[in-house]
Amino acid sequence: MDRRRFLVGAAAAGTALLVGAPAASAVDARAWMGAHGDGTDLRRLTIPGTHDSGARYGGAWSECQNTTIAQQLDSGVRFLDVRCRVTGGSFAIHHGASYQNMMFGDVLVACRDFLAAHPSETVLMRVKQEYSEESDAVFRSVFDDYLDRRGWRSLFRIGDTLPPLGEARGRVVLLADNGGLPGLRWGDPAVFAVQDDWNALPDAKYPKVQAHFRAAVAQPGRLYVNFVSTSAYLPPRWNSDRLNPWVHGFLDSAELSGRTGLGIVPLDFPSTRTGLVEALLRHN
Repeated sequence: MDRRRFLVGAAAAGTALLVGAPAASAVDARAWMGAHGDGTDLRRLTIPGTHDSGARYGGAWSECQNTTIAQQLDSGVRFLDVRCRVTGGSFAIHHGASYQNMMFGDVLVACRDFLAAHPSETVLMRVKQEYSEESDAVFRSVFDDYLDRRGWRSLFRIGDTLPPLGEARGRVVLLADNGGLPGLRWGDPAVFAVQDDWNALPDAKYPKVQAHFRAAVAQPGRLYVNFVSTSAYLPPRWNSDRLNPWVHGFLDSAELSGRTGLGIVPLDFPSTRTGLVEALLRHN
C-alpha cells in the first residue's frame, strides 16, 4: 500500500471512530446518579427538574411540558413538581383549573417503573395541593390512602431531613408542600433556598436565575431551587423559548465552567432546547 492510500485509509478510519461512537465522557442521562457515591449530599448536585411536571393539556396558558413523566425521567430530570387536586378520594393532576388527563397513581407508576430499571437514581418530588380547598387533614388522608391501602409506601423515602444519595436510591424523596403531609417541608429556609419569581418577564427573570446560580456556588450549604419558568404576560412556552437558550448559554459560560452543586433547576419545556438538560448534568 503506498503512502497516500495509507493516509487516506487512516483518516477515514479515524473519522468513523469519531462519528460512530459517543464521546468517552458522555453521560447516561437515565443513570447519571450512578457516578456519585452513596455518601453524596444531594445539596452538592445539579439536578434537572420540571416545573408543573404533569401540565401538558389545557391550552397555551396551562401547558408547561410537552413530554410525559416517563420521558422526563429518561432525559435526566430528577425533580418533579406534582400538583394534586382532591377529588373522589383520589388526587387528580391539575394546573389551575386544567385537569391533566392523569392521576397521582399514574405519576407513581412512571416513577416506580423508572427506578426499578435504574436503581442508582432517586426522584425528588414536590407534592402540592392545586385547585382544591380541602383541609390539610383531608389532603393527608388521601395521601395516606395512596401509601397504605394502595401500596405505595415502599416507593417513598419520607423523613424530615434530606437523605444522602445512598439512602434515596431507588425511591422518591417527598418534599411536602402541604401542611398536612409528612416529610421534609418544601421551602424550609433552613434547608432550601428557592428562587421562584413566576411573574417576572424573561428580561427580568434571567438575571434572577443567574444570581441564584452564583449564590449556589458562593454560599453552598442549602438545597438551591432555581425556577427558570415564568408565565408573565405570555404563555409558558413563549417565555421558555426565550429563557431556556439564555440559561443554556450561561451554563456553558466560562463563569460556570467546572462549577458543581447548582441545585435543582425546574424548567418549562426543557426538551425543546437540545442539550439543555445535558448542560446541567455537566455541572456534577
